[in-house]
Amino acid sequence: MWDDVVRLLTLQDANTRVVLIGAGLLGLAAGVVGSFAVLRRRALVGDAVAHAALPGIGLAFFVVGERDFGAFLLGALVMGAACAGLISLVRAYTRVKEDAAIAVAVGGFFGLGIVLSRLAQNSPEGNKAGLDGFIYGKAASMIASDARLIAWVAGGALLGVALLYKELKVLSFDRDFAQAQGWPTLALDLLVMGLICVVTVAGLPAVGIVLIVALLVIPPAAARFWTDRLGTMLVLAGAIGLGAGVLGTAVSATAPVPAGMLSRGWPTGPAIVLCAGAAFLASLLAAPRRGVVAGALRRVGLRRRIQLQNLLRAMHEAAEGSPGALFEPGVELMLERGWSPSRVRAVVRRARRAGLVEPPGADDPGRGPLRLTEAGARAAASVVRAHRQWELFLIEHADIAPDHVDRDADQIEHVLPPDLLRTLEERLAASGRATVPVSPHPLPKPAPGAGGTP
Repeated sequence: MWDDVVRLLTLQDANTRVVLIGAGLLGLAAGVVGSFAVLRRRALVGDAVAHAALPGIGLAFFVVGERDFGAFLLGALVMGAACAGLISLVRAYTRVKEDAAIAVAVGGFFGLGIVLSRLAQNSPEGNKAGLDGFIYGKAASMIASDARLIAWVAGGALLGVALLYKELKVLSFDRDFAQAQGWPTLALDLLVMGLICVVTVAGLPAVGIVLIVALLVIPPAAARFWTDRLGTMLVLAGAIGLGAGVLGTAVSATAPVPAGMLSRGWPTGPAIVLCAGAAFLASLLAAPRRGVVAGALRRVGLRRRIQLQNLLRAMHEAAEGSPGALFEPGVELMLERGWSPSRVRAVVRRARRAGLVEPPGADDPGRGPLRLTEAGARAAASVVRAHRQWELFLIEHADIAPDHVDRDADQIEHVLPPDLLRTLEERLAASGRATVPVSPHPLPKPAPGAGGTP
């Protein structure tokens, strides 16, 4: 195994160099072009084009009578374009939805391809054609001419994207605006479909018909977790595709083969797709803005912030309803909010650590009376001000009844941006109202036995 790793790192094996270059360039082109397919919601069209390539390869074999990679790709490209055109026609002139049209195209073209492939295999020259390799891919058998063709395709696709970057950017996000500007949106859309077809067909020898769509979709989908900018997304998608191609080839060439399971090594095409899938999984979990972990942390933080704000508002309103009274969180919050005793204790502990509340000699921070510190009083006033501003806004502009507005305001006050609150404050100041408006509805009375005087 270590000898294989050394040979790989030093690129001593000519075949390994060819496969690394071809697979890497294919991943790079597929990631960049696939980004527009994902943004234009044309990912499944690439799947249909890939399956339509098989009958094109079969027809090309019957025309030339031998294995000719260039002829095979030309036939696959023609049939792939015909499949994409058929889907567009069915979607435009019938009531059949796009997903159903794609499913019909995939099944019909792939079935025709299987029949032609079987007929070709039964012919005298069919066994030499290796048509079955286009279904699952045989990147390990890639030769220099194949890699050169992939390099030309990748270079042409990247050049086309670079030259038409501005137009493709507008098309991806606002097709109506591009059409209003007089841009040839139909031609640009066809260009994107053409690039998808070309990259799809070029990738057939490496990853095959079944898996090429994964290489078109997975790198852009992984890159989308990390950025909202198209340029950055294209760079990341290309890098992920390139890395998946190189790493998948390396894994296929060096990974040990379990005894009795595999006799010919790990397949390169599936290894490339698995590496891309690993990048997607890592992005899904670890992306700082859209990742699962970051999202879970934000939700936990938001829930804690809302609970702390509810505690401060309850204490502020209790002081308004009964000046000088202490606040019993174990009674008020359990009755008013339906909180459990453990949640009350946890929120009170966080408030005490933040220096917002303090107990006047109570031992149990979750059950004894509390009072606001100076910092807590300022924070509570800010929370109450935002809440009552929204109450007044909903009463005056949304016709919400005063006795129902408390719950509605409570649902939105914690998640709206500060600039909206500043706008409401300016409106209240212009109308001469107090900084902390009076509650438009009666405040709940303190629970029996809650509090006392300090």
